[in-house]
Amino acid sequence: MKVDVLLGLQWGDEGKGKVVDVLTPRYDIVARFQGGPNAGHTLEFDNKKYVLRSIPSGVFQNGQVNIVGNGVVLDPVLFMEEAKALEESGVDIRKALKLAKKIHLILPTHRLLDAANEKAKGGAKIGTTGKGIGPTYTDKISRNGLRLGNTLMDDFTARYEAARDRHITMLKGLGAEATNLAELEAKWMEAVDYLKTYDIIDGEQFINDALKQDKRVLCEGAQGTMLDVDYGSYPFVTSSNTITAGACSGLGVAPNKIGDVYGIFKAYCTRVGSGPFPTELFDETGKKIRDLGHEYGAVTGRERRCGWIDLVALKYAIMINGVTQLIMMKSDVLDGFPTIKACVAYKDKNGNTLTHMPYSIDEGEITPVFVELPGWNTDLTKVKSEDQFPKEFKDYIAFLEKELETPITILSVGPDREQTIVRDSFKS
Repeated sequence: MKVDVLLGLQWGDEGKGKVVDVLTPRYDIVARFQGGPNAGHTLEFDNKKYVLRSIPSGVFQNGQVNIVGNGVVLDPVLFMEEAKALEESGVDIRKALKLAKKIHLILPTHRLLDAANEKAKGGAKIGTTGKGIGPTYTDKISRNGLRLGNTLMDDFTARYEAARDRHITMLKGLGAEATNLAELEAKWMEAVDYLKTYDIIDGEQFINDALKQDKRVLCEGAQGTMLDVDYGSYPFVTSSNTITAGACSGLGVAPNKIGDVYGIFKAYCTRVGSGPFPTELFDETGKKIRDLGHEYGAVTGRERRCGWIDLVALKYAIMINGVTQLIMMKSDVLDGFPTIKACVAYKDKNGNTLTHMPYSIDEGEITPVFVELPGWNTDLTKVKSEDQFPKEFKDYIAFLEKELETPITILSVGPDREQTIVRDSFKS
């Protein structure tokens, strides 16, 4: 048995949480493989909205095991708040969730370092969520990290204090202070004790044993391909590998165990924070897309930058990830547009036409080349099956499939889990 991978192909916020929730009944295990509480996966059903930051999106189904893998960085305080909110809503979270021992923990001082680092950058700031993600991954790579398994060891307090003191020295070097640290630490230690009440496992062993037993595993990614630390729009990226390869390192799964790769994208593009965005719209059209799509960060509440779909970036993401099936989200947001644009190439500053992703897509380096397609002017939120699609929408799908050379097998036509059209071409 192989694992299937589900991930975002743009700059995050593609709607992964909803799709995981829809696909979960087909799987025995759902596992998050990277990212941290900066990633907000929004799900809507039964007239309720839920935002998951660290917990896999399969927890709302019955009977599936959900795993937070070692590639994730976890804030105990935010995890405790999220888990308790789920418990209050009726989710049996303790039964549904397991935590990998090799998860790295976000310390209170990591969040302070995050803020200090951003302030020190001034106008060149990245636009982080301030959750301490970057400093935690930095400690991981520099071999100074504190892992969940350490909380079960006799010398945990000494390890914590050594990490904290090191951070305090770093803060001083940035001209910052560890304010309210005693209060933050007390709450953090309480949350660590709460974490220890969960089933803490050797994640890589658990998943590989499950595969031997022919269990079906879905790997859930956070953020999006264009935010990958190696292959995204560096340095305006996240601190982990958001691509398919991240599922291997983030869960302990061998490359030859990867099966289907579901790539999720919006019918348009959005981005949060700083960084290049070739198809960004600064006019009323961009504002209209933002308002209709409710494009505000699930975790931060920040306005998302909006623009037309970028097929150059999408083809690149499909290649990097080995995508086998595409899932298009928020098709309904474009319902009222008489004309829809799609970027099919870039022009570099020398006038050359590029159909592949260049090293730099910074402003001034490239200009998007658009084609125009007729809109469908139909309320897709009422559509229940593929045969009800208007001709113009079918043509848009066919155009995308031809350009991307990959089938679009699932389409979302509204925020609720029921507003999902699974096409005949879908393979599970």
